[in-house]
Amino acid sequence: MRGGIQRRNFTGIRVGVRCGLCPLQVTEAPNSGSRVLQRCSGVTLPHVSASRALPVAAPSARSGILLSLLSALSFSTLGIWGKLASEAGMNSFTALAWRFVAVALLLLPLSSRGLTWRLRGQMVGVGVIYALATTLYFGALDRISAGTTSLLLYLAPAFVVLLGWAVLGRKPGGRQLGAVALAGAGLGLVVGIPGAGDQNALGLGLAAGAGFLYAVYLLASERWLLGVSPLAATAHMALVSGVWFTVLAGAGGQLGVPHGWAQWGVIGGMALVSTIIAVPALYGAITRLGAARASLLGTLEPLFTVLLAFLILHEPLRPAVLLGGVLILGGAVLAQKRRARA
Repeated sequence: MRGGIQRRNFTGIRVGVRCGLCPLQVTEAPNSGSRVLQRCSGVTLPHVSASRALPVAAPSARSGILLSLLSALSFSTLGIWGKLASEAGMNSFTALAWRFVAVALLLLPLSSRGLTWRLRGQMVGVGVIYALATTLYFGALDRISAGTTSLLLYLAPAFVVLLGWAVLGRKPGGRQLGAVALAGAGLGLVVGIPGAGDQNALGLGLAAGAGFLYAVYLLASERWLLGVSPLAATAHMALVSGVWFTVLAGAGGQLGVPHGWAQWGVIGGMALVSTIIAVPALYGAITRLGAARASLLGTLEPLFTVLLAFLILHEPLRPAVLLGGVLILGGAVLAQKRRARA
């Protein structure tokens, strides 16, 4: 067996276990309380008690934190690319369509060999959720301010905690709830509290819906992409999103071919930095930390966006942003502290 056996504990009877080739299934042995290894790539293994299996270290939590930070920093460039796209005369749906089509064309030939149709279906399902969340987000941007839209989108960590509790039975601890509260307060300072112009009920609903669907996307990634190559998952997400936004841009009469170095440069930046780097890093972080902890670290993204806008676009930096950044960092640090097990 290459790569050794690696155990990962999740809530419930079924526990994900992975070797160097594929996920192993661990289930309760008949008429006993011990868990046993069942199969690997169709090869039946001897019934070995999981409690007697040689322990192998899980993927480093430190690497998960670094991947989360890399993902948040890479995603934060989307706001910069979006502004540059607008200055270059390119609308949002056209830019998104070309971004995802380019990524799919690049990654699918490199990462999709040997995948079962079941795995492909799971990856496509994750891509559908992501595409819908992104559509709601841009629908909200047309009706309310960008700050309020971002604030409601980043309710996602709270939704992850609530869904994990309601659906998966993961009762949140005090540290986790405190981390969500700190991150929420910090986000309010970074992106701004909703103003008098943010009274459009549909826009507010779309933004909150985007936050909810993004939470579902994170949890689905945690459960459905176990043992899947992050590049393969990114390729299938990009395929679904590319088709979806091409249809939306075409239906709105906005689809066009980019021209000139400025427009193609924006497409290249969005594809490389905000997708090929950002998305696999996010999937890797979720694998190592879980959806809740990874999503709380992801709340650093708006702070990174504001800092990049200050450095690159020379936009003013408000003192409240710095205080908000401290609160977000406090929430992110608190989320990484795990209760000691008895």
